[in-house]
Amino acid sequence: MTLIPTSSQTIGPFFREALERPAWSDLTRDGVSGPVIRIEGVVRDGDGEPVPDAMLELWQADANGRYAHPEDTGRASSGPAFRGFGRACTDAQGRYWFATIVPGAVAGPDGRAQAPHANLTIFARGLLKRLVTRIYFADRASENASDALLSSIADADARATLIAPRTERADGTAVYRFDIVLQGAGETAFLAI
Repeated sequence: MTLIPTSSQTIGPFFREALERPAWSDLTRDGVSGPVIRIEGVVRDGDGEPVPDAMLELWQADANGRYAHPEDTGRASSGPAFRGFGRACTDAQGRYWFATIVPGAVAGPDGRAQAPHANLTIFARGLLKRLVTRIYFADRASENASDALLSSIADADARATLIAPRTERADGTAVYRFDIVLQGAGETAFLAI
């Protein structure tokens, strides 16, 4: 019997209908410990055009630096209500958002604390594999400076693509802006996972 490998496929138009759950972009919907923040941005392609049908998945530790995973037993949880996972689809202008909290620092593979960050996966048409990146918070500069992953990125411009600047809404909600460029000039730094 001769085995014929299956060809690669990009993500098809069906995945949005099957996977979109608008409520999942709000990681605070069941209550959380800690101040609520918003992460928002636009996904753009290599030509600078908005990507209207991307899907993003965010996962992060809670305010105490603990992931909502049974194998993470290192620190006390800040509460069972925080799932630490969210999903958002972009709109016609390529915009997305998550409501969440600032994660606590977690230990890296070497045992040193990593700067607070959220992990982000991007799925979109034209991608044969998912893209993975991290969101770091600009107002945590001292912690960012000692983060092993950030420090390993020699190109300052590429490193800067992982830092989300903070603004504040009139109601006091912190908003972190994290735009994603899939390729070309200003491309977001993606991780080889």
